[in-house]
Amino acid sequence: MAVNLVSVGSLQPGRYCVVDGVACKVVSIDTSRPGKHGHAKVRLVAVGLIDGKKRDLMMPGHDNIETPIIEKKTAQVLSISGNKANVMESETYETFDLEIPEDLKGEVVEGCSVLYWIILDDKVMKQVKSQ
Repeated sequence: MAVNLVSVGSLQPGRYCVVDGVACKVVSIDTSRPGKHGHAKVRLVAVGLIDGKKRDLMMPGHDNIETPIIEKKTAQVLSISGNKANVMESETYETFDLEIPEDLKGEVVEGCSVLYWIILDDKVMKQVKSQ
């Protein structure tokens, strides 16, 4: 699992973070003012990259949060069975199965190249590369 630590106060909408062990995309961040004896609090709203669930997180602004290191790789589709595609990675020639997302169902055909992401040990198909 490849992650970095960054300060919660430095996150911006559109960046990625790990909430409850799930890689998420930050949707919004609200920062409260520090009180007389306390620290500024950050309310973070994020959406899961794989499952699409909304997650809320409240923590002090000086605390650190994990951000996932996302690897982007290409693979060639060898065969399709149902909603799974058997693909071969372009650099290591490793073969494995990837689930085909709903928005790519008609575009994924045998022999085409696809872009996939490795997020916290999960492999997710993102787009079909044009030849």
